[in-house]
Amino acid sequence: MKRTTLGLSFALTLLASATLTHAQDANSPRISQDLVSAAAGSRDPGNPLPEKPDQDGWIKLFDGKTLSGFTAPDPGQWEIKDGILVGQGPVSHLFSPNTYTNLEFKSEVKLNHSGNSGMYFRAALGKGWPKGYESQVENTSPDPQKTGSLYNFHKITEQLVQDDTWWTQHVIAIGNHIIIKINDKIVTDFIDEKGTYMSGHVAFQQHNQGSVVMFRNPEVKRLPADETKAWAVAKKDMPDIKVADAK
Repeated sequence: MKRTTLGLSFALTLLASATLTHAQDANSPRISQDLVSAAAGSRDPGNPLPEKPDQDGWIKLFDGKTLSGFTAPDPGQWEIKDGILVGQGPVSHLFSPNTYTNLEFKSEVKLNHSGNSGMYFRAALGKGWPKGYESQVENTSPDPQKTGSLYNFHKITEQLVQDDTWWTQHVIAIGNHIIIKINDKIVTDFIDEKGTYMSGHVAFQQHNQGSVVMFRNPEVKRLPADETKAWAVAKKDMPDIKVADAK
C-alpha cells in the first residue's frame, strides 16, 4: 500500500512538472527562425584563405565552412551556417587576417528588425569599437544613421532597405575618397580631407544582443597604389562612379 502511494505521488509530481513546463513554453518569447538556424552553425576558426583573386580580381574572404582565420578580440557569437557568416549575441567585431589600403569591399547583407551592424574597412585590430571607417548596416533600430552611411562622416537618414531582406553593399576606398553603393544606387560619395584612416583590416560588426546579421559572399579586391590606376579598375565594377580620376 505504501509502495502504491509513493508511485502515485511520483506520477502526480511528473504531471505537474510537465504542465508547468508547457505553461512556461507557451508564455516564453518566440525565438526567431534566424536564431534557431544560426544555432546549428560552425564556429571552427579555420585558417586564413590564400589570396587567389578570380579573373576579375575579387578575393573570397571565407571558405563557407569555417571562420577562415578571422578573429574577434571581443568574443561574440560568430558562425558559418550554410556558407553564410552569421553574427548575433553580445557586441563583437570580427577582423580579417589581412590588411588593405586601396580596396573594394562587397557583400550581400541581411538584417533583422531593429538590428544594427556594420562593415568596417581600414580598421585597427583591437577591443572595443574599431578605429576605422564603418559602412553602416542598420535599417530600423533607433540609430538615426542608416544603411549606406559612412558612420559619423556622411550620414544617411533615409531607410533604404527593408528588414529581413537581402541587399548588396559595395564599398570603394581609394586614397581619401570613399564610395558606398546600396544595391543599384550610390548613396555615399565622400572625400575625407583629413585622410583619417588609410590602411587596416576589414571587419564585420555584431552591435548588440537581439541583432542578427548575415553576410553572404563577402569579398574584397585589392586596388593599385596609384590612384588613377585604382579608379580605372574600380570603374569597371561601378560604372556610375563620377570622379575625375575614374575617367
